[in-house]
Amino acid sequence: MKRFFIFLTATIFIIAIDQLTKWLVKNSFHHNETKVIIDGLFNLTYIRNPGAAFGFLANAHDAIRKPFLFILPVGACVFLLLLFKQVWKKNIILEIAYTLIFAGAVGNLIDRFFMNYVVDFLDFYFKEHHFPAFNVADSSISIAVGFLFWDLLIVSRKRVQVLRQESEDVPDDGFE
Repeated sequence: MKRFFIFLTATIFIIAIDQLTKWLVKNSFHHNETKVIIDGLFNLTYIRNPGAAFGFLANAHDAIRKPFLFILPVGACVFLLLLFKQVWKKNIILEIAYTLIFAGAVGNLIDRFFMNYVVDFLDFYFKEHHFPAFNVADSSISIAVGFLFWDLLIVSRKRVQVLRQESEDVPDDGFE
């Protein structure tokens, strides 16, 4: 129960920080206003993203954009909860990844439900090359992807090695 409480608290914390930072930006900036934080590297810029990641579907007709950006993420959140239940107390890395993805998805869904767009404001760039602006929820999802790769490339490989070793240690009884 303690472990579940930790993951629930982390989810609530990420959503709260995401919503707080978005609220601060909305109430401190004009739309599209930029404040230079580190010249040549990082700005805070208030952007309204009506699309998905990196503005995908931002200019699509509402008949396509709205179902895709509302129904699909809700379904994904339900699916994530099912995945979380499957890995519960079996794989801490996947538990962390699914928690981060879920929290990030909920943070952005809150924006979509109440404003019909997502507030983005973290603007990294080099010279005239800007990475698409993002927010805390997006960061949470991106960090989760790192955990998924870690599990896939390192932890899963170790599991396979252990299983191979265990199968090699089983005495051959002559039946196959």
